[in-house]
Amino acid sequence: MDTADARKSQIPSRYQKLQIPSSKSQVRINPKIPKIKDDAKPRDLEDRTFFFAESVRAFIKQLPRTISNTEDVRQLVRASGSVAANWIEADEALSKKDFLMRVKICRKEAKESRLFLRLVDAGLAKAAVTAHDKLADEARELTLIFSSIIAKSE
Repeated sequence: MDTADARKSQIPSRYQKLQIPSSKSQVRINPKIPKIKDDAKPRDLEDRTFFFAESVRAFIKQLPRTISNTEDVRQLVRASGSVAANWIEADEALSKKDFLMRVKICRKEAKESRLFLRLVDAGLAKAAVTAHDKLADEARELTLIFSSIIAKSE
């Protein structure tokens, strides 16, 4: 008797018809990860504030190195990073009062980012002006989002 036949005879007949599919015949489901279009903004504020801070850093690399830009860029980098950092803190707040305080700081830093974006000298490069406008719009939208959160939470 063959070893496969010997094993079959040991298994009760009601289980012999059940076959476990091989890994080749199993259907594999790959989760589809939604792709974010270039124009689309992430819905998660943690991602959105991170991308804002990251975009500011990419933008400042294009700026001319003038004395006034040096100081304004330092403040811009700090303010844009602070928006993201304070949102993370707000998201992990221990109380409603703590949450509101962190969101208010986020709003304040977003406004400050807008101010320093207006102050930096973008030079004459068209790409820098376009990036500047997009960043200013994003800072404005973040300010409005945080204002809305504060109004609904109070």
